[in-house]
Amino acid sequence: MAAPPVVIWKQEVQRLLHCRDLVPRLEEALGKFSRRDSAEVIQPVRSILPLQKHHGFLGLMPTYMENDGVLSTKLVCFYNREAGSTLPAATATVMLLDPEFGNVKAVIDGEDITKMRTAVVSAISAKLLMCPGADVLAILGTGKQAIAHYNVFTEMFQFKEVRVWSRTRQGVERFCRSASGPVTACVSAEEAVRGADAIVTVTSSTEPVLFGRWVKPGAHVAAVGACRPNWRELDEVLMKEAVVYSDSRDGAMTESGDVILSGAEVFAELGDVINGTKPAHREKTTVFKSLGLGVEDAVSAQLVFHQWKAKAGLP
Repeated sequence: MAAPPVVIWKQEVQRLLHCRDLVPRLEEALGKFSRRDSAEVIQPVRSILPLQKHHGFLGLMPTYMENDGVLSTKLVCFYNREAGSTLPAATATVMLLDPEFGNVKAVIDGEDITKMRTAVVSAISAKLLMCPGADVLAILGTGKQAIAHYNVFTEMFQFKEVRVWSRTRQGVERFCRSASGPVTACVSAEEAVRGADAIVTVTSSTEPVLFGRWVKPGAHVAAVGACRPNWRELDEVLMKEAVVYSDSRDGAMTESGDVILSGAEVFAELGDVINGTKPAHREKTTVFKSLGLGVEDAVSAQLVFHQWKAKAGLP
């Protein structure tokens, strides 16, 4: 009989999951995902169930990594909250299963897995696509994902200035208190992004907050919000003028309003760049449209599970 599943709570995930460990694992996973001619990663586009009464959605994100023996799924609820709401914008749980027997091995709090893997993949996009010598980072949004991106980007890169903007002054003040280093608070999104070398949009907006006329030629944009077909963070000018990359071409064409509503072409997946099958256009304005992949959750959860077993002295 299979042992009961291990439950790993949020505080333990925070202690076990680190950027430096995730970067190489996620780069490898993104490369495997984009090799469509192999069975290394089997992952459908996220299934979505609307929660109309609560202005939210339930997403189901299963993944099977055959060669690695990893079977997982993430359950994520995300919401279009009203400004000032104290309710969470997203909650998540990741389950690891034994692919041979089908039993659940671990149930892991998914909040920090989602924050960390999303920020690390955005940073991988910057590592591949951002112009050399980038000095200024702008972050639009001040929620938990924004702080995660600040932490990862400032750990991986050396920026001379980090600017932040939010629709509310309280959001900016909270972000500045949470930041581990100096931050320039901006009164408008335009002020934040003018002249910036790297821009992260991580908002709950359903309408564009970043406009192409503000963006410095050659800048890199990591667009993290707007994960529904009718939600947008980026305007049509930016989407049409930039070279657009994504984590999943199919996901972008199914879920991303930024891509669908603008009619922009997805030039490549990050995994294509990692695999060397598509070039990284560092000299051009680039957009990385992040939707989030089940394989990213699977790799992150497997790392947490292995670290937990090592700490507990288990094989």
